Amino acid sequence: MSDGVNDPQQEALGELALATLALDEHDAEHAVRHLAAALGHDPRLPEAHELLAKIAARADDGGLGLFHPGERATAGRVVAFAHVLARHGRHADALTLLAQATVHDPARPWADVSWVQALDAAEIAPEHLLRVLLSVLGALPDPAPAHIARATRPYLDLARRALLAHPREALLHGAASGVARRLRELPLALAWAERGVRLQSGKLTEMWWGNALRADGRLDEAVRAMRAAQRHDPDDLSVASDLALWLTELGHTAEALALIEEATAKDPSYDCAVHTAHRLRFLADGDPGHLVALADFMRATTDASHEHYDLQQCCERLPWLGFVPEEGDPVPPAGPRPDPPQPAAARAIAAMLPLGWAPPPMVYDAAVRLAGVPAEDLIAALSHPPVPPGVDPDRVPAARRVLRLWCCLGLLHHRAGEPWFGSTRRRLLLDVALGAGDGAVEALYALVAAGWVDPACRADVAALLEARLRAVPEARRVHPFTADVAVAQLAYVTPGMPAEARALAGHITGDALPGPAAAVPRPRRPWLSRLLRRRP
Repeated sequence: MSDGVNDPQQEALGELALATLALDEHDAEHAVRHLAAALGHDPRLPEAHELLAKIAARADDGGLGLFHPGERATAGRVVAFAHVLARHGRHADALTLLAQATVHDPARPWADVSWVQALDAAEIAPEHLLRVLLSVLGALPDPAPAHIARATRPYLDLARRALLAHPREALLHGAASGVARRLRELPLALAWAERGVRLQSGKLTEMWWGNALRADGRLDEAVRAMRAAQRHDPDDLSVASDLALWLTELGHTAEALALIEEATAKDPSYDCAVHTAHRLRFLADGDPGHLVALADFMRATTDASHEHYDLQQCCERLPWLGFVPEEGDPVPPAGPRPDPPQPAAARAIAAMLPLGWAPPPMVYDAAVRLAGVPAEDLIAALSHPPVPPGVDPDRVPAARRVLRLWCCLGLLHHRAGEPWFGSTRRRLLLDVALGAGDGAVEALYALVAAGWVDPACRADVAALLEARLRAVPEARRVHPFTADVAVAQLAYVTPGMPAEARALAGHITGDALPGPAAAVPRPRRPWLSRLLRRRP
């Protein structure tokens, strides 16, 4: 039997019991606090709503003052106040608060309550309903996972009633279409978006119509709709960015690139246009320098309009940037192997394996958790990678390489405050990269990652990788185990690598590097559990 820990309903019942005790002791403040916590755990719990009604009825003002949330109120407290407002007939304000809770946590069924289900949408002004749907729209991934779709379905029902109550509101139809699309109700999304355009062709209604068409696989029609949106507002660079991506999907790369270059010329700081421009430039010529430039822009930008995944999508088919290549023939051990790392260090290193892989800036940031692991333990783990318990034995070789990469990234965080030249981290990585033991290729990767995240060391890293690359032909004649393809792959994606050296790297790798088709837009997916929230 469950002890109730991490069981939302049991947690809610526990809070509700405390709320009842507090109310019996005439401590209304504590009763409300525990009741709000109960709603935070289970927003639909009938007993919680019954107790809320009881507490509100006892208050002189019907609970408006007692339930009013402070500036830093929990979502449960905000929702409790919403229910009190609804009891007073203030449904518009109550809906706004429920939508705020949904923005905070879309996986909770905040609006799945009786008063929302019974609400007559005709009593709410259409512009207020529009704001509620837009808030929910911004909180939903596209498309929403099944558990979020279930939790937010009451908003779809509200949208249906809103359109019946306000059948001439074009923007309301468009926003409702966006919600339906994210909740995987594509026929509704198409019908509502088309109705919105017929009521009033405008930038937003055409964008919603275009997004619905694209979700239905009708990309040619979607592009026509987005062109119409652009005609309504030629200066909206978000429209230009999406249109450029869709044109690329249709194979109109030259037109897409020209469009996005025009957009970035208008505003070189607008994040949507810049991300799209670097993606399409990489698609056009395959030069990874465009991806480095995008990473630089991301590092310098603190106020992006939303999360972007262009860098991850461009990199995901590129070895070392999007995935870790399999190891070739192992290098025979040269002399005695070091002792294994200390248990605490081994646990910290093994804990990195479930994170997966991503472009250098992301894995570099994630590796900061190894900054406190002693350098000698990180180096020892190169020969004794601490594979976590339960890892499939068939995956152990790949896991060991990934763990060695994390160790080298951990070395990159060792005494990170030292200037690059003469730094301890540079010396340690070079010792590993130029040595005959385990982790040489992985140390080269860490040097490349340093170049991605720190422009001050790029020239040095490029020179180091170029020298290692040019030694490959001779090394192949001397040592049959040399990881020549891996060295060439890393040199190819090294920031600042001269064109001649990059051409040599491409010659060595042959078909081991995919072309820029890796940058063709695809549905966005999160890395390290981050969810993308986009425009209409």
